[in-house]
Amino acid sequence: MAMEAFSLPDGTRLGRVCLQVADIRRSLAFYRDVLDLRVLPPDGLAGRGSDPANSVVLGAGGEPLVVLAERPGAPPKPPRTTGLYHFALLLPHRRGLAAVLRRLVECGWPLEGFADHAVSEAVYLRDPDGNGIELYADRPRESWLRRGDELFMTTEPLDLHGLLAEAQSAAGLPPGTVLGHVHLQVADLDRAERFYHGLLGFDVTTRSYPGARFLAMGGYHHHLGLNVWAGIGAPAPPGEAAGLRFFEIVLPGAAVRDGLVDRLLRHRIGVESLPAGHFVRDPDGNGVVLTVR
Repeated sequence: MAMEAFSLPDGTRLGRVCLQVADIRRSLAFYRDVLDLRVLPPDGLAGRGSDPANSVVLGAGGEPLVVLAERPGAPPKPPRTTGLYHFALLLPHRRGLAAVLRRLVECGWPLEGFADHAVSEAVYLRDPDGNGIELYADRPRESWLRRGDELFMTTEPLDLHGLLAEAQSAAGLPPGTVLGHVHLQVADLDRAERFYHGLLGFDVTTRSYPGARFLAMGGYHHHLGLNVWAGIGAPAPPGEAAGLRFFEIVLPGAAVRDGLVDRLLRHRIGVESLPAGHFVRDPDGNGVVLTVR
């Protein structure tokens, strides 16, 4: 069936990311005690595919950001497989990023890297299960550069001294932090683009970055990254491995959600109805929940 053009409407955003973890106490010691996320009331979505008693929702400023779902003893995701590359928490300002960076340094948490992406400044690390995390702050939109039809993004050294100079004190993730983007390792870029752009309606913002594509809603630099850096045709990780269970796309109304679900069904994409939304899998098996809040 030919795909009719579709773009996600204004007001669509990312919601939560759900991670399968091996030891929820160990994970809480990082997300709650190091990043300073707060434990929030549980919901039905947190327990999908797991014992709700072993699931925890965490957030900042009352906004749910991360769901931890325990699978006791889950092994790390094998290298050179598809799945989560990293999820990225967007902080509302540069000084907040600086304060979190100072907190991580004072806690002695290992940091994997730092980057100036032109549109943003970023710090990279991993949680106890090896899940990649990016903490970042955007530069003002008016400073973003375009090259032809694409937003210009790059990877250059971060001015660490300049960033840390903004930290008045060490602090955890501030209110206003949101899930900024999810970056996935996939087996085939064109196939993944057909799903996320052709079916779900993300706009492609950059195709020129080597081995990767970036997609977004509403003119943002990217809400979704796709890469084949694990290898073209990379296999999926085993289901018992730690990693991504799903991430949420929060739609601006029930009519939009129902129309998107119908679109997926017409293209023979399986959709599972849940109390908190509709669950689908992309061609690489990554879970996506379509919801309205």
